[in-house]
Amino acid sequence: MPRTIWSGAISFGLVTVPIHVVGATEDHSIQFHQYHLEDGGRVRVRKVCELEGREVAQSEIGKGYEYAKDQVVPVTDEDLANLPLPTAKAIEIAGFVPLYSIDPIRIGDGYYLSPDGQVAAKPYKLLVQALGRSSKVAVAKYAWSGRERLGLIRVRDDVLVLHAMRWPDEIRDPGAVDTPNADLSPDEIDSALALIDRMTRDDLAGDDLRDTYTDALAKVIEAKREEKPLPEVPEPEAPGKVLDLMAALQESVAKAQASRGETDAAFTSCRRRRPRRRRPRRSSRPRRRRRELRRGSPGRPSR
Repeated sequence: MPRTIWSGAISFGLVTVPIHVVGATEDHSIQFHQYHLEDGGRVRVRKVCELEGREVAQSEIGKGYEYAKDQVVPVTDEDLANLPLPTAKAIEIAGFVPLYSIDPIRIGDGYYLSPDGQVAAKPYKLLVQALGRSSKVAVAKYAWSGRERLGLIRVRDDVLVLHAMRWPDEIRDPGAVDTPNADLSPDEIDSALALIDRMTRDDLAGDDLRDTYTDALAKVIEAKREEKPLPEVPEPEAPGKVLDLMAALQESVAKAQASRGETDAAFTSCRRRRPRRRRPRRSSRPRRRRRELRRGSPGRPSR
């Protein structure tokens, strides 16, 4: 069981669910230390008091807000634990929304919410089943690490998952990105859609979606430890110059087809065919009327 990050309760109307918050993800990346190049000695960071010029222990270190250069307001852990906020000791559900209504750019790290004891068993299961049947997610507020946060609660395999969310004012306006103006032909768009269709998959399983960087780094470290030659670096495929976008798209589709053992016929059938523009039928009445005028209409004397 992962270690508990935070303990409190979920507040759901008048229902309270005591929970423990534990990590839902793991970091498998290789960590490095800093060392002295000359003799290989470990380089460490030490905390030194600027006034006394000596290293201080962790027990001597506290938090403080620098109100001015000559004034620091001390803030203790007890002050933070007794903030006048309803979310200081609870994850307070504020409402429920469809998941698709939340922009993914606002969703952050995930945490599992574990029921705290037998007293939490029934309300925990109640919230799990209610969320599952509603096809909605809960939006909640909570206070961690010196700030109030927004969160999203959803169900994953009968377990409640809390995702940290960013506040609206923390998301930058995409209008700041300078997007180019370019004209695209219908055939280019159709080819891009065909490429998307060829690259569509049912899930994210597969060897092509694994961390190859960590594997390669581990091989380099092992080779250096055993004083063996380093693994050969594969020649990277040179990116081609996009001179003809249509040709590049068609070549990409062909490569995607080859990797999946498909034929050109599959590509031809998946391309969207634009409907031919039909010419409007011309009415035969004007011509018939002209013929009648030349012959003389019934009931009208001919010249």
